[in-house]
This record gives sequence, structure tokens and C-alpha cells, in this order.
Amino acid sequence: MRKYVIVGPLGSGKGTQSGLLARDLDLVHISVGDIFRWHVKNHTKLGAQVRRIMAAGELVGDDLVAGVVRDRLDQHDWNYGFVVDGFPRNRRQTEFFLESYDIDGVIHLDLPDGEVRRRVLARRYCSGCGMDYNLIADRPTEEGRCDVCGHELVAREDDTEEALAERLRVYHEKTDPVLELFGRKEYVVTVDARPSADEVQRALRERLRLPMPR
Repeated sequence: MRKYVIVGPLGSGKGTQSGLLARDLDLVHISVGDIFRWHVKNHTKLGAQVRRIMAAGELVGDDLVAGVVRDRLDQHDWNYGFVVDGFPRNRRQTEFFLESYDIDGVIHLDLPDGEVRRRVLARRYCSGCGMDYNLIADRPTEEGRCDVCGHELVAREDDTEEALAERLRVYHEKTDPVLELFGRKEYVVTVDARPSADEVQRALRERLRLPMPR
């Protein structure tokens, strides 16, 4: 059984790298962002709360995040392990995580703030089917239109210069102590997130001494 945490700023590829690990190693990928997006899409009470927070350019509260992750892990469907992205977010959550789970490694995807801005401000999603695009690496065939259903591509409500600046500030303020605490246990491996997704995956597997991608 393998248990990993993946940490990085917006646009660093946490979801992509977690998905690749989960697919090849039969791990359960637990993404805080995906859980919240599901609630937003399905118009749940939690989804409405998250939507208001995101529209204001703020991060979802730590207690709310912790509760969602705890509920997901309590399902115990991770027979071969898990990879969590988007959690823990502060020292208290990190201490809880270390006490509750035997972590095998923490993957820190390092991405300069300038590159974060470039990637995040290029993100779009389809207003019809929800398909994700990035105008840097994954442009649609027809400008501004989804290749799948033809609906208009729009930016996320929280993908603005002002909201991004605040989210980056909060990310550094909260994440640096988390990495420092994990680092005391010698769990952290830092990988440059600027290369291609395949290159990043190979680098993190080399650092974690895992089999290379199939």
C-alpha cells in the first residue's frame, strides 16, 4: 500500500500528476478541487457555499476542506493506497494527517509565480459540457468554442489577476509551514513542474523510487 500527498500552486499539474500515479499504481486519487467542483456542478448546498467563496477569490476554509477529506478517506476504498491533492493546507491539518496515516511521500510541484499566472489565466472551460481547455497547450479547433459540443468557452469566476494574486499569497503563507513540517520527517521530494507532464511524472517517480510509467 502506498500513500502520497501532492502539493503545488494553481496550474502546477497536481491533478494530472496524481491521475498518472493513480492509474499506474491502482491508487485512489482524492482531489479536494474535484470534490468541490462536483458539488458546484450538481447544485448542492455545499456547492453553493463553495461557489460564493470562489467568486470572491478566496480559498475554501480549512475546516470545510478537512471535513471533506476526512469523509472521503473514511470510505476506505483505497485498497492499494491513495494520492491526495489539495490537502493538508495548514500546520494543524498536517499534524492530523501525520498522526492518522502512514505517509510514504509528499510530492512538491515547484512552479514560479510568473508561470502560475501564465498558465492559470489561460484556462477555459466549456459552458455546456464542462470540458477543460488551456489556451497555451490545448486550444480548441474553433476559437472560443468547445470541440465536443460547440458551446462557448469561458474563464472560471476566480481566474482573474486580482483573485489569483490573493490566492498565491495565501498559498505561500499556508503551504511553506506544511512543507517544513513534512520535511522534518524527510517525506518531501521537490520536482520542477515547468517541463511537460510526462517529464514531471518521470522525475517524481525517480525521486520516489517508483516504477516508471507504463
